[in-house]
Amino acid sequence: MVEFMPEPSAEALAETIVAFANGVGGTIIVGMDPQGYVHPDVADDAEPLYERALGMCLPPFRANELPLWRTEPVREHQVATITVRPTRREMSLHGQAVYVRSDTQNVRVRDLAPTDVDEPADELYESQTVPGATLDDLDDEILEEYRRNRLQRGPSGAVLTRRELLRDAGAITTQDEPTVAGILLFGKNPNTFLPQTGVVMVRFAGTSLRQAARGDQRYGRRVEISGPAARIIESTWQVLFEELHREPVHDGLERRETYALPPEAVREAMVNAVCHRDYTVRGQRVEIRLFDDRMEIHSPGGLPGHITLDNILDEHYSRNPRLVRGLYHWGYIEELGQGVDIIYDAMRREHHPDPEFREAGAGLVVTLRNAVDDLSREIEGSVNGRQMRALRYLRSHGRLSFARYQELCPEATSEALRLDLQDLVERGVLLKIGGSRGTMWVLK
Repeated sequence: MVEFMPEPSAEALAETIVAFANGVGGTIIVGMDPQGYVHPDVADDAEPLYERALGMCLPPFRANELPLWRTEPVREHQVATITVRPTRREMSLHGQAVYVRSDTQNVRVRDLAPTDVDEPADELYESQTVPGATLDDLDDEILEEYRRNRLQRGPSGAVLTRRELLRDAGAITTQDEPTVAGILLFGKNPNTFLPQTGVVMVRFAGTSLRQAARGDQRYGRRVEISGPAARIIESTWQVLFEELHREPVHDGLERRETYALPPEAVREAMVNAVCHRDYTVRGQRVEIRLFDDRMEIHSPGGLPGHITLDNILDEHYSRNPRLVRGLYHWGYIEELGQGVDIIYDAMRREHHPDPEFREAGAGLVVTLRNAVDDLSREIEGSVNGRQMRALRYLRSHGRLSFARYQELCPEATSEALRLDLQDLVERGVLLKIGGSRGTMWVLK
């Protein structure tokens, strides 16, 4: 039930995933050998390999069966773990060979005819064909740009022909019919076939829609952006950059650019919305609303797969894996599966409130607030991460008990937490009140 793969190929990875899925499941450890030696940097670059491997497994995994990808720290390096759960259907490699797990080996038990592969009814929407679309609806200029970027970021190997490149990207079927992913990535006019694509950005006056409606103008600016995914991201980012950019400040001779919100967080949140929205929801595009005090990104469709508001920082699932992989090769996604972490880190680094995620109707809303936490900025670098968690909690709740601090920092020992609080009291940041079991800490 465990396989170590120090430097796997996509083919070997797919074979092992199939073998585990046809049995009782198992775990694949990528970047480590059976003796525990970690091969540096392998896990960091392995997720595109994992996405390719999933594409070799047929029939495609359903959302509730998809193997779980995680990265884990091991000493100063990282390894990746892929947890494969058993499926109710027989899985195969390329729709040709069925493997099962026997001891520590993958055993090929039988070969399949093409008609043996059960295509599930809940096939990924992005892999479905687009009625009426032909190869002529794909833009060769966009495809060539993708090819150049893929050579820099994608898997090494022989130069692919146009057809091979499209097949590798999941843009066409074996019958050369464009898929939804193909139109989204390379379409000349994706809105012709998928009118739900694109982004609408609206700049409202004030801090609410009601307040904006009472003014002379309901909104100051409204921009509609369409085209293939890469162009949508480029154009949307240009508009957002203009809206968020503030007058530069001068620190001595140094000129420093300033923004209402961290550009890294805004860009990542916008790219996530384009990548992970539910394209089966028709009549709705991604909508970005800018208010005086915040930015809201409304993305059609709820959270994908097994992702919930509680595990959004710890789990990763791609509703549109072909679109995500294509934009990764393009360079618009820096680290697969790290988007939410990047948003949190950027907001905290600039002392803004944490991003807010909420499900509203049939969509997901991400809110980035431009308020600045003066306390966080004032003590930056002088407290550790646990103490910062305590201070944020106190700003919201007023008082902190030792038991609550333990819940906030389950990874730390009681002695470490006691020393944290004692340090903040001695420095005049906190005040200790009460005694014995009733002890509480408040901001001084």
